[in-house]
Amino acid sequence: MQKRTIKNRLFMIFFVALCIVVYGLLPDSGFGAEKAAQDLNNTFIQIAKKTVPSVVHIEVTARQEMANPFLPFENDPFFRYFFNTPESSNKFKRDVKGIGTGMIIDASGNILTNYHVAGGATKLEVLLADGEKYTARLIGGDPKTDLAVIRIDAKKQLPYLSFGNSDKVEVGEWVMAIGHPRGLDQTVTHGIISAKHRRGITDPSSYQDFIQTDAAINPGNSGGPLLNLNGEVIGVNTVIVSSSGGFEGIGLAIPSNIAMHVAKTLIAHGKVERGWLGVSAQDLTPELAKPLGIAASKGALVADVAKGSPAERAGIKKDDLITDFNGKQISDGNMLRNEVAVAPIEKDAKLTVLRGTKTYDFTVKIGDLKAATASLSASVKEKLGAEVRTTTQKEADRYRLDPGDGIVVAKVEQNGPLGKAGFETGDMILEINGQGVAGLESFVELVSTLKKNQRITLLALDGKTGKTGYIQVVVK
Repeated sequence: MQKRTIKNRLFMIFFVALCIVVYGLLPDSGFGAEKAAQDLNNTFIQIAKKTVPSVVHIEVTARQEMANPFLPFENDPFFRYFFNTPESSNKFKRDVKGIGTGMIIDASGNILTNYHVAGGATKLEVLLADGEKYTARLIGGDPKTDLAVIRIDAKKQLPYLSFGNSDKVEVGEWVMAIGHPRGLDQTVTHGIISAKHRRGITDPSSYQDFIQTDAAINPGNSGGPLLNLNGEVIGVNTVIVSSSGGFEGIGLAIPSNIAMHVAKTLIAHGKVERGWLGVSAQDLTPELAKPLGIAASKGALVADVAKGSPAERAGIKKDDLITDFNGKQISDGNMLRNEVAVAPIEKDAKLTVLRGTKTYDFTVKIGDLKAATASLSASVKEKLGAEVRTTTQKEADRYRLDPGDGIVVAKVEQNGPLGKAGFETGDMILEINGQGVAGLESFVELVSTLKKNQRITLLALDGKTGKTGYIQVVVK
């Protein structure tokens, strides 16, 4: 009898506990989930109300050079008289229009957008969320990060966005995108952070380190904000990966930390000044790590150190693995390049280096990349037997290149590597070993790392015909 009583009591205790779980936790769980969903819904609504007034529609007019459709008839005097065309008009220019998005970043009317939206414009018009329209002017642009700042004089206080810390963004985090896809003003979409540190997608030699998102982004969204749930900008929507040209779930945004640094520099100086360390760095792989006795799996492996560079003066050597830069862990060569680029020039930077199995700390005074480019240009003549210059806007338009892309051969030694390969004055180099050449600085950086007798592949453009092709050259 006593055993049965104990058994019944145990059963009752179990039953009461089960009731607590079923009627206590489950209803709370259901109501909690419903409340969480409503809270998230309200968050998106509030972010949209707060930020949409600071996002602008940009109408762009650009001048484009086209082949003359009347070219086959240009030598016909009657045709020239009838249509009033000049004798040597083998090309003509026309105005083309495009759209993009921008975000107001201060009360003075400075607007951050993409360089590919505003960089080559002859006219910029900005439409505010309240319907007012203004003519804007370009303050400065940076093709290497695809960012530009334009400005309007609104004569009134403008709402503007605040920036968050993109380094703290986590994969899986909710985000919201605002823009004008296909001209549909003030379109709001949402999604999550799909990945971080996407590099080499548009231009391997550019200073880009994309945030990937599945928030719907389409043509026209370029330059618009990617926002966190605090309503802060954590990215600038820039490009989509798509075979159809439309949204396929892969959108890329420039991190806010890069964007804000570039924006402040453009507003202050109209151009971006970049730091220089003087190393050629590559990603660490097991094949490279093993013979060097390196146990680490991440870092930037120094492949070469430029003579007289800040790195050489500080004691950095070939085969060193740079693991930290100014307190930030370095994952690969591209990350090091980006961090050095935004480091203050003539200021000390702290580096942690793994040399074999030992760790060393170095202090390096960051140099000026532009000044270094001038001094390193001699290596181009030494290694390739040529002198090069920056691509002009006219040449970029003629060959339908993005402004700043490639370099032009200014002089060439006939017995030098480029001369033997058939290069002539006026030809262009667009790539070295698959890495895009984004201007003179990029070209000089790439050439300074080339080894004697190294065989390289160049993507060249014939200055006379405009045709492109790959040419192999042996470095002197």
